[in-house]
Amino acid sequence: MRFRKLVLVALKSIARNKMRSLLTMLGIIIGVGSVITMVALGEGSQKDIEDNVASLGTNLLMVRPGSINSGGVRGGAGTRPSLSMNDVNRLEKNATLLHWVSAEIRANSQVIAGNNNWNTTVTGVAPEYLAIRNYQIASGSFFTDRECKTRAKVAILGKTVADELFPDQDPIGARLRIRNVPFKIIGVLAEKGQSSMGNDQDDIILAPDTTVLFRLSDGKFVNDISASAVSAEQMDAAKAELTALLRSEHHLAADVENDFLVRDQTEIIEIATSVTGTLTMLLSSVAGVSLLVGGIGIMNIMLVSVTERTREIGIRLAIGARPSDILAQFLIEAAILSLIGGLIGILSGLSAAWGIGLLLGVSAVINPTVVSITVLFTGAVGVFFGFYPARKAANLNPIDALRYE
Repeated sequence: MRFRKLVLVALKSIARNKMRSLLTMLGIIIGVGSVITMVALGEGSQKDIEDNVASLGTNLLMVRPGSINSGGVRGGAGTRPSLSMNDVNRLEKNATLLHWVSAEIRANSQVIAGNNNWNTTVTGVAPEYLAIRNYQIASGSFFTDRECKTRAKVAILGKTVADELFPDQDPIGARLRIRNVPFKIIGVLAEKGQSSMGNDQDDIILAPDTTVLFRLSDGKFVNDISASAVSAEQMDAAKAELTALLRSEHHLAADVENDFLVRDQTEIIEIATSVTGTLTMLLSSVAGVSLLVGGIGIMNIMLVSVTERTREIGIRLAIGARPSDILAQFLIEAAILSLIGGLIGILSGLSAAWGIGLLLGVSAVINPTVVSITVLFTGAVGVFFGFYPARKAANLNPIDALRYE
């Protein structure tokens, strides 16, 4: 029998028992739908995390102070003031694999503008910070190197701060007070939203680094240093160069550990996605069990089908059909059952992923490779679990099959 005829026979057999066929496919539908949904939401969550981390900066390297170790008691990261403007200057002059470098001097303060006030973080940075952290100017302009050198009292507002202090107003040119120091507003940052850690990246005021260092801080130490490597491929080399330059600036001997910490985007992504990846794998494995149950269901129904059609099989064998034809007929029927269930499951999974993603605010990423592999896998499930019933049908004795009541 030709393949086309075998397919038509299989489809007619499935169509004769629509409800039983649907119930047989139910396990496959649930399994495939669950796998597609979990993988789509898992990859979407990972993409969201990567996008959020990328929004932190371009090829970003972050340097933080180390920890205090006194009398066997170790403080947390950042408790040891070890970074200064000398470190920033050293990196700017000697680093060959860093594109931009900027200090970060933070001062938390109650900011007052007219009758409004808002508690936020004032961060002193260099003009290069805009490019390092992927900030954009929505209105006005950013301060220049000249304003940093002259310790100018100018400020750039994040959107959240602008909305709180100047609702329905244009803040450009207005003035505000930070710790009783008057600042002129020269720009407003474009909205950036929350970071991967849930922090509001728009709740910020940027000012020249020297201004914050000497007018709002102690004039000695910087909180962090942000730098941008020349390319993503040079991240590891840039990190090594940065570490070597800071160790030299801090006069650390070879056997002394760093008094600072260097982090890059790769580490942040790995930490942020480790839980998501593990959870996706776990849920996908559980969903895979449904495929196994669906395959067993196909095998059971195919065994019932062989029993019900024993006389039909006997007639086919008696008029010249070969055992291989019977084997192929039942294998194709099992594979079609599995594939139809798989296709329905894929459509259900895609719909569920889109709906859940919309409800939870998570992206759903559809990977064509995963969908293709799922289709092939469901067909393989049908062939694997349908082989035993098909082999049983092919091995029937024609005379005994014709006598079967």
